[in-house]
Amino acid sequence: MAADPKYWFPSKRYGWGWGPPQRWQGWLVLVVYTVAVVAGIWIFPPPTMMPAYLTFMVGVSVLLVGVCWFKGEPPRWRWGK
Repeated sequence: MAADPKYWFPSKRYGWGWGPPQRWQGWLVLVVYTVAVVAGIWIFPPPTMMPAYLTFMVGVSVLLVGVCWFKGEPPRWRWGK
């Protein structure tokens, strides 16, 4: 069963959440997230700035989940098919 092509992130077949992107916009979001995570390590070195690093990581992760929530299939528990 193919996901609706208007969604950037299709739902997973099993479990709750989203799978890999199916549109270029979704892939761009993942690339930006990855770059932000790597940049966060350099901007807020965890050994010396752990609270700032954790705050930054929570922030970018919340943004990623927000994009998945609004641009992905509605999340619900799935048991296949």
